[in-house]
Amino acid sequence: MSSTTLAQGAQRSPAQWMRLVLGLFKLRIGVMIMITALVGLIVTPGSAPGPAQVVALALSVLLASASAGAFNQYFEYETDRLMVRTRTRAFVTGALPHKPVWLVLIAALLILSVGAAWLASNAVAALFVFLGAFFYGVVYTVWLKRRSWTNIVIGGLAGSFAVLAGGAAVDPTLGPLPLLLALVLFLWTPPHFWSLAIANHADYAAAGVPMLPVVVGPERAARVVYASTAALLLASLLPGLFGAGPIYLAGALVGGGYFLYKARALARAPSRKTAMASFFASLLQLSLLLGAASIDGLIR
Repeated sequence: MSSTTLAQGAQRSPAQWMRLVLGLFKLRIGVMIMITALVGLIVTPGSAPGPAQVVALALSVLLASASAGAFNQYFEYETDRLMVRTRTRAFVTGALPHKPVWLVLIAALLILSVGAAWLASNAVAALFVFLGAFFYGVVYTVWLKRRSWTNIVIGGLAGSFAVLAGGAAVDPTLGPLPLLLALVLFLWTPPHFWSLAIANHADYAAAGVPMLPVVVGPERAARVVYASTAALLLASLLPGLFGAGPIYLAGALVGGGYFLYKARALARAPSRKTAMASFFASLLQLSLLLGAASIDGLIR
């Protein structure tokens, strides 16, 4: 670490240090994953856990996701400096020292989160909490990201495991609704992330990361996004066959239809503008679907 970086660190306020550390844990992603776990809990038929158990599960998923996010930044700090989108991260700039002590903290967070899920819920829920962090931190980040375009497909299971953790907190045997919602999350991740990757394909190419648009080109990748979004829309309607009500189906149709509309525009005219429009449509689709699933589950 340079003397300039040390001097800058000495001048930072506690609030600035807190923002740096919180940014390391990718809490915005963690909160979304935590929400998916809670939705998995809500849609699963059975006796709902008590408030303390629900809070414990939510925090367990959040902490597990935070540990995986921090490990991702720790492991990839050299690659991150090659990309415009990530070159200002704390390990890249030296704002936070890249030292092994972080691995100790990351491991402690993961152990704490899995243990809390086990104590508050059951071993099955704890296993899914662990698998969510493992698939993002190890399977995606270490094994696949720099080796195969399937990285985000398989790595996307992290979000699915959060849904299953929530469902297992109610019923460890898991019924069709949490399993189908997990399938929807699995199918949502590729077109969501590939839309962003099309917008930033030059960044990924420069860093040597074989995201789909780098491997097959943005035009072909855009057509894959469109086909993947169509599959996602169809899969999101399947819970209607297993007890999900009209509120859920309305959210799935409106959100999925809008995402498909934007993905079609991307496939017809691939560009950064249409790719980002598809990316933001995926966020709206997921928000509508999770919101509708929650309302449907609470009134069912």
